[in-house]
Amino acid sequence: MTHPCDTLRAVVWQDDQLQLLDQRKLPFEQTMIAFDNASDVTKAIKDMVVRGAPAIGITAAYGVVLAAKKAYAQNPQNWTLLIETEMQQLLHARPTAINLVWALKRMRACFSGLTGDPVPALLAEAQRIQQEDVEANYRMGELGAALLPSFCRILTHCNAGALATGGYGTALGVIRNAFTAGKIMQVYADETRPWLQGARLTAWELRQDKIPVTVIVDSAAAALMRQRLVQWIIVGADRIAANGDVANKIGTYNLAVLARQHGVKFMVVAPTSTLDMNLTDGNKIIIEERGADEVITMAGQQIAPHGVAVWNPAFDVTPAELIDILVTEKGVLEKPTTASISAMMNR
Repeated sequence: MTHPCDTLRAVVWQDDQLQLLDQRKLPFEQTMIAFDNASDVTKAIKDMVVRGAPAIGITAAYGVVLAAKKAYAQNPQNWTLLIETEMQQLLHARPTAINLVWALKRMRACFSGLTGDPVPALLAEAQRIQQEDVEANYRMGELGAALLPSFCRILTHCNAGALATGGYGTALGVIRNAFTAGKIMQVYADETRPWLQGARLTAWELRQDKIPVTVIVDSAAAALMRQRLVQWIIVGADRIAANGDVANKIGTYNLAVLARQHGVKFMVVAPTSTLDMNLTDGNKIIIEERGADEVITMAGQQIAPHGVAVWNPAFDVTPAELIDILVTEKGVLEKPTTASISAMMNR
């Protein structure tokens, strides 16, 4: 089953290799990079060739397939021992996105039941993980879009689209579905400093599907809301604690505070694989800090004084009380709480 505006896959298994669309080169160059070993897949995740929590998890799952292929060729009897180093490298590629941990646990759960060559069964599992993600995105797109009014104007942050997932997208899945239903008047995309995922990736994705998009600098969001130019903010998530606190791209918390001040609704869209029920609240989420070069350089040009100190957290945490709607493939929660999330997860 395919949906309108579903034309893009950034993670592809083809010719016995993993192929990733290099998101560092978008929007000006569309380059697929082929990977035949797990170590290079780990580096691709670290270097943000691929990014977005669901896409990272799916990529790691395919990395396990490549690691198993290598290990089985070296020692068919002890491949599960040989694979362990590369499993750990994948696990620690990026610390904040829970989907990475979730996907690796799911792949590891297959090991004990395997006899002979493990690659076909592990590949089938990785492909299931990707397909299930796409189907979850379709479902979330329907659920989220149903909540939006006609002639809706939306602000989104970072990139939570096909590029960040197995396909179709989480936040952009809602936008795609609503656009197909004739509900979308305008989408605004924060540029999302410092890596510019909004300006480079979200704007590119939406233009591919002819969805009207306007890029704004992150600091223009308050003025946009003050002028009543948006009714909803819709974002994805990299990790959600058991109480509904959400870790997402740095700047998301800003938007949630501004939304509350201006009477704008705030929606988070994420599959249940993004929920970390082992963390009671967002204070326990590990926040990745990245290098200074992302902040003090742009397109290879230095834009700040040499030697200046830089703080570059990749994510922030939005408290659950600032979230109006949480959409997962299992349903919609208004004002998510520990109790309502637990009930949803146990359905």
